[in-house]
Amino acid sequence: PAPRGIPQIEVRFDIDANGIVHVSAKDLGTGKQQSITITSSSGLSDEEIDRMMADAERYKEEDEKRKRAVEIRNQGDAMVYQTERTLKDLEDKITEEEKAAIIAAKDALAETLKGDDTDAIEEKTKELSEAIYKATERIYKEAGAPCENCDSCGNDDGTVDADFHDVN
Repeated sequence: PAPRGIPQIEVRFDIDANGIVHVSAKDLGTGKQQSITITSSSGLSDEEIDRMMADAERYKEEDEKRKRAVEIRNQGDAMVYQTERTLKDLEDKITEEEKAAIIAAKDALAETLKGDDTDAIEEKTKELSEAIYKATERIYKEAGAPCENCDSCGNDDGTVDADFHDVN
């Protein structure tokens, strides 16, 4: 077991001239490797291929909806996980109000993920993103805030800004 996003798996697909597929997967961290060979048991007739193509076209819209729902759910799930890590990384840099807002949005999203309402999941993911964005925006503004007067910041290094003219 490893935390989400950490394992790296190298997967290789080799197809030979006979249509046999050799698939191997290797965990780059542990070095463990598994492989499988997939062979065709029989060919499909033209009628079967035509029927499968017609079915694919008939269910295309439904498949797109299902794909969108899965992508939104995965995005929401990843956002909850990422938020937990972000809170640990930034816990001494965010205010209690920001932390409370982020945790409330994260918990609301996690609760919504228990259901099947795709639009609600998408909305809660957006709310959590906005809560995190507000906090990180403030952090970065404070970290990179330019100083209007170098003397008042205590960073006077003797550099003087000046205009110049080229004289031949």
